[in-house]
Amino acid sequence: MLFRRRLRVPAGSFFLFGVRGVGKSTWAGRAIPDALTLDLLDEELFHDLLADPGFFRSLVANADPNRWIVVDEVQRIPSLLNEAHRLIEEGRRVALLGSSARKLRAAGVNLLAGRALWRQMFPLLPEELGAAFSVDEVLRRGSIALIATAADPRSALESYVRLYLREEIRAEAQLRNLAGFTRFLPVAALLHGQKINVAGIARDAGVARTTAAGYLEVLEDTLMAWRLEAYEAKLRVRERRRPKLYWVDPGLVRAARRHLGPVGNEERGPLFEGWILGLLRAYRDGGKEPLYDDLRYWAAAGSEIEVDALLLRGADRLAIEVKAARRIHSSQFRGLGAIAELPGLARRVLVYLGDRRRRTPGGIEIWPVPEFLAALEQNRLWP
Repeated sequence: MLFRRRLRVPAGSFFLFGVRGVGKSTWAGRAIPDALTLDLLDEELFHDLLADPGFFRSLVANADPNRWIVVDEVQRIPSLLNEAHRLIEEGRRVALLGSSARKLRAAGVNLLAGRALWRQMFPLLPEELGAAFSVDEVLRRGSIALIATAADPRSALESYVRLYLREEIRAEAQLRNLAGFTRFLPVAALLHGQKINVAGIARDAGVARTTAAGYLEVLEDTLMAWRLEAYEAKLRVRERRRPKLYWVDPGLVRAARRHLGPVGNEERGPLFEGWILGLLRAYRDGGKEPLYDDLRYWAAAGSEIEVDALLLRGADRLAIEVKAARRIHSSQFRGLGAIAELPGLARRVLVYLGDRRRRTPGGIEIWPVPEFLAALEQNRLWP
C-alpha cells in the first residue's frame, strides 16, 4: 500500500531528514521520478564514493543540467556535501536524504550554508492514512510507513529497535558502549511526555550522567525523539524549568518499552499527548503561511499546573491542552484556566477523545479529534 504524502518538492535544493522507515526514499521516487538517484545503501557505490568523493562529479557530469540529483542516506559519506555544494553553485538541483544529521555535524563538513532548505518527514498523518486512519491503531502501533505497510505490524515494530541499534548506532560507530545504550532506550521510552532528568535516567540505565546526556543527544540527532522547552517569561535562571522528552511516534515508544499489546490506561495519556504535539510539529509549515513560530509548554509560576502546548506566533499565543478521555470534567480545565491572563492569548483549546464540540462559559473551546485535525489540515487553528 502506498500513501500520498502531504510534503511537496521545493523549488530548489533541499535536505530531507526523517527516522528510518518513514518513507523518504519512496516519496522521492514518486515525487521526483526522473531524478538521477544515488543510494548510498548500495555497498558498491558506497565504497567507490568513500574511496574517492570526487567520483560523485563524474557520475553526474553527463546528466541533463535540469535533472534533479537525489542522494539517499547522505549521512554515510559526509564529505559528499562539499561536492553537492559545488553542484548547487552551478545551478543544479540536489535533494539530500538522510536519517540523521549527527554524523554530518560531527565531521564538521559544509552544511551548504543555507543554500539548501531543510525539511523533515514525519510519520504518516491522518489525512495521508485516509480510510486506514484510526486513533486507537495509531496509539497502539504508530504510523511510520514501514510499519503501516507491513504484513505483520507487530513483528515489524519488534524488529525496528534492533534495526535502529544496528544501522544508526553500531554501523556509524557512534557509541562504544552499545549495551549501555540498549539499557537506556526503554528508560527513555518511559519518560515520554515527562521532564528530562538526566541524573535519574543515568541511574536507571546504569550509566554515568555524562553518558546518559550523550545518549539523549543520539536519540534526538537520529530523530527518534525531540525535546519541548518550557515557555520562559523573563524568569531568573534558577526558576527555569526542564524540557520535556517526546518520541516521534507512539509505536516506537511502545517498541522501545517492549510493550506492544493493547494500550493500557496508564500509557494512553502520554501516547495521545505526544501524538497531538507531533502533529503540531508536522503541520508547522504545511499551510500557506507558517502555522506558528515556536512551540513550548507552559507552567504556572510556583506550581505544577501546566498546559501541554503553547504556540507562539509573533506576539500572539495559542494554548492547547490534551486529554485522553471521552468525557471532560472541571478539574481538567485547571491549566487552561490558569493561563487565561497570559498576554497575547488568542485561543484556549482542549483536545479530547469525545465526540462533542462545545465552549465553556469561561471561553475554553473543547474539540474532538476530528475538529482538531480539520483545523490543522485547513490551517485554521488560529481564530
